[in-house]
Amino acid sequence: MKRTNQNWNYGLIIGVAFLFMQCKSASDVTPDDENELITTVQLNFTPENTGFPTVQTFTYRDVDGDGGNAPTKFDTVSLQANTNYTLKITLLDESKNPAVDITQEVKEKSDEHLVVFTASPASLFKYTYGDTDASNLPLGLTGMVLTGTAGTGKLKVQLRHQPPISGKVQKDGTPGPGSDDVNLDFVLMVK
Repeated sequence: MKRTNQNWNYGLIIGVAFLFMQCKSASDVTPDDENELITTVQLNFTPENTGFPTVQTFTYRDVDGDGGNAPTKFDTVSLQANTNYTLKITLLDESKNPAVDITQEVKEKSDEHLVVFTASPASLFKYTYGDTDASNLPLGLTGMVLTGTAGTGKLKVQLRHQPPISGKVQKDGTPGPGSDDVNLDFVLMVK
């Protein structure tokens, strides 16, 4: 009987030692990337085949971030019907002085980000991705837009923070697992 208790004690000591070897201190744990603070979103539309490059910029600005004060600027996106546009998005953190261009950070971590444009109704606005990440998956900082016939609706602009899950990137142009760095509903007028 004594031998059984001794074996059990050795087993318990080895088990506890194994558990301690597996534990890491809080300083050893690497936190997941956090969402970027983005206070300003600029949508820059350049119409094609007009003979001159007239850039139209539509802006959302909320310098104190979510909560607090209301946005100081939230433009209506107003575009011409049946027109092709090049779209470039600029992302800024204007809570800092000088402002930080988050667009560059999104490019550098392109495998973890995806910009999604969703029009409602869908017939108002068709977006085609113009850029990709290192895995040739969509990114969305630049692209082409084709507007439909005249109408009014919403344009949802999302910057998704979608880090790889189990080593696999899940980016197909639609929101996937992850979180929003930006989630805005612009009023969209096609005239």
